[in-house]
Amino acid sequence: MRKLYFLIILCSVLTCLSSCVDIEEHYNFKADGSCNVVYDFDMSHAVAVLMNLVSDSVAATPQFAMAKDTSLNFYSAIPDTTQQKLSAEEIKLAKSSNLNVKMDLHKSLMKISINHQAKDAADLKYYIEHISKVANNSRLSSVTKDSKSIKGFEGGQLVVGQDYYDYEITPHKFYRIIDKTKFNNFLKKTQATFVMAKALLIETPYKLILSFAKPVKKINNSRAMLSADRKTVTLVTNMDEMMKNPTMMDLKVDF
Repeated sequence: MRKLYFLIILCSVLTCLSSCVDIEEHYNFKADGSCNVVYDFDMSHAVAVLMNLVSDSVAATPQFAMAKDTSLNFYSAIPDTTQQKLSAEEIKLAKSSNLNVKMDLHKSLMKISINHQAKDAADLKYYIEHISKVANNSRLSSVTKDSKSIKGFEGGQLVVGQDYYDYEITPHKFYRIIDKTKFNNFLKKTQATFVMAKALLIETPYKLILSFAKPVKKINNSRAMLSADRKTVTLVTNMDEMMKNPTMMDLKVDF
């Protein structure tokens, strides 16, 4: 099946239904200036919650018996109607990303990762500033034959990255500052989902991991952990903490 409609629709459902997603961002900076960026989404807990909420008859449908362990190009997962609306740059961006999926609903397993190999700092900056727009504009909740059995479970798209950050990236620095206005607008749009998540005693853990070829020279965030060899920076938090203090996510790393 060329389009994983049901899969991505279900991911959207899980994201919007409970906001129960363990999110990890990985940036692996190489000595030649390239960088491999990976967004990992673990929605296994959300699957467990969902399976407890749906009726036995729904859980017994073929869609809920799906099990996948596959990799494909991100562009190929976008519906044809949306592909036709993308600009040349957006098509290039989507085609430069790979989507990896591991899913077994009856085992409460749902993991998705999207990765991209940036050739230099400029390419990385462009990618992380625009990939979320491509993901948001990809109407992955399009109605298909496979999705009719979960009618009523419609939501937004699986969003890669957050567009409420301002970036400054060069061959020797990675600066990411949160835009409070954009972040507040994001919270207004998603408030209901976070309220529901809290009611279900669900958290949204978040981890940022930056790996460098050389030791880090300077870092400005006291919450960020620096490895013994000074080559790995790790920042761990959750959405509750971010809502209380958005600037805790501000990060400036010189390397």
